[in-house]
Amino acid sequence: MTRELRAVAVGEPLELLAALREALSGEGPAILPLPATENPPHDLEAVPIAVAVVIQTSGSMNAPKRVMLSANALLASAAASSGALGGPGQWLLALPAHYVAGVQVLVRSIAAETSPVVLPPGSFDPVTFTQYAEALTEPLRFTSLVPAQLSRLFDAATENPRVLAVLRRFTAILVGGQAVPPELVARAEDLAVTVVRTYGSSETSGGCVYNGQPIGNTKIRVDDAGELHLSGAVLAEGYLGNPVLTAERFVDVHGERWYRTGDLGEVDPATGEVRVLGRGDNVIISGGEKVSLDAVERVVRSLPGLADAVVVGVDDATWGTVPVVVIGRPADRSAVDEEGVLTHVRDAVAASLGKAARPSLVVIVPEIPLLASGKPDRMAVRSLASG
Repeated sequence: MTRELRAVAVGEPLELLAALREALSGEGPAILPLPATENPPHDLEAVPIAVAVVIQTSGSMNAPKRVMLSANALLASAAASSGALGGPGQWLLALPAHYVAGVQVLVRSIAAETSPVVLPPGSFDPVTFTQYAEALTEPLRFTSLVPAQLSRLFDAATENPRVLAVLRRFTAILVGGQAVPPELVARAEDLAVTVVRTYGSSETSGGCVYNGQPIGNTKIRVDDAGELHLSGAVLAEGYLGNPVLTAERFVDVHGERWYRTGDLGEVDPATGEVRVLGRGDNVIISGGEKVSLDAVERVVRSLPGLADAVVVGVDDATWGTVPVVVIGRPADRSAVDEEGVLTHVRDAVAASLGKAARPSLVVIVPEIPLLASGKPDRMAVRSLASG
């Protein structure tokens, strides 16, 4: 059996909330949330009856996919989150509602029977965030952010006691979508702000690992190649119109369905803590040796002033492909000692990962291009680094 799929341009997230509530209950069609600026397609195919929401992924590294999520998976994710955070509460929506993290804020609000507070569209502004966060009235208060947003809030909090006070009012601030720099976690501790690092994807209905621990009935295993596999009630039904990719990424192992994340990782045998090491496909061959660009990026971002750096692979006539570090120009300086930064970066990476991983170049750009989700647009960054 199938059901209709309707594209919804998200101009006002609270309008999406009504369509989402009907999709979850089965009283309305399944929905495909899209940016308000994107023209909805008119040739959408029907989806399996269980599907409530289709999420179009950002495509930060590869072509976008359309992930089919059932009502059961979305609500299981909301229940798992509620259990991990100490109960249902009120949410502040600060992320685009057409991505899974934004949709989940609305799903959790529906499940909790609370009214979400929604930031107005436009560039993220800590003062505006503070004003809207002060409107949260429930005892338990939550929001979901990407690292760049949290970093801006912490910067503002050091100068504005009102921002700091509102951050401390949150029961928990979920941070995910990309690796959270250790220095950002340390700043949260110093400021007495409760931050929860999340790991997950559209294929798992959003975050399903909090602070390294699986939530709900999520299970994790690591295959012989070091790839993380996830199982549990939060898994997607597959990819709309792409049965080949669905069969490749969602596999049956002894009667249990698993999602192959494409991420490399490890699980501590004593504590069960999950550590994500990077994308399995974000690897280059430089001078005949494999180099994980994610590993290089982790080292670079651990250095002072480089927490937002992005590392990409660029073609090189001698080595085949080489790592290149791209950083945004600091707002308080008109010039950057690129040679000095490069020397520092190369020494740190070589000491940690070996000589083959040393970046060949540091590229300074006015700002790092971002997707609407707040993630770096790695295809655009690679284009800047190659130019």
